[in-house]
Amino acid sequence: MSFVDINCDMGESYGNFIIGNDEAIFPHITSCNIACGMHAGDPYQIEKTIDLALEYGVQIGAHPGYPDLQGFGRRVLPMKPEELSSYIKYQIAALKGLVESKGGKLTYVKPHGALYNQIAKNSAEAETVIKAIKSMDSELKVMGLSGSLVREIAEQNKMTFIAEAFADRQYEANGQLRSRSLSQAVISDKETAARQVINIALKEMTKSLDGTEVHINAQSFCIHGDNPIAIEILKEISNRLELNGISKRSF
Repeated sequence: MSFVDINCDMGESYGNFIIGNDEAIFPHITSCNIACGMHAGDPYQIEKTIDLALEYGVQIGAHPGYPDLQGFGRRVLPMKPEELSSYIKYQIAALKGLVESKGGKLTYVKPHGALYNQIAKNSAEAETVIKAIKSMDSELKVMGLSGSLVREIAEQNKMTFIAEAFADRQYEANGQLRSRSLSQAVISDKETAARQVINIALKEMTKSLDGTEVHINAQSFCIHGDNPIAIEILKEISNRLELNGISKRSF
């Protein structure tokens, strides 16, 4: 692999609640997933994040989730398909409009949190989300969990799929992300996180918490903006990519 995309969840501050350290993170990433106001973010914070993305030349993606501010979008909300579709379209439309008002371009959509995990294993929900995205702009790419059924559904709907792996999350033996409700779901050691990125980039593999080797092919790697050591992880990833002759570039 000659280059990788590094993405981060951004724009998640809301009112007086500051989440993450967006301005410090932007110099280290190539793509940003900007919250759309339902799981996090407000119009002012979202617009500030768009401004930073354009200033640093970072590719912009929409990051829609369940309407769950209290749970930060990390709880599954049962919704009728038509209801979920409307919420997805509403969020994409808001971000797309703000980005284009600044002269920028919305390139992709990455569902957030519990919705991301649901569409990785629930074909009906994935179909609803993919069709909602396509109805807004058929040129938008879809970012989802590497090895999940989202790829097949996206490609069936003639959408470009971007396979994603995670720097700061543990994997289960089946290739799914370890639930945040369980211990050791988040990697909080910069060497471990960077090693996971390099192993996937070079060998298409990592190890689950129980030591099982998991095959992962990914075009983009995520670091969570609310991880307390996100900056340290990103710097360590950059160092190791450079040592291995791998550049950072958006897809």
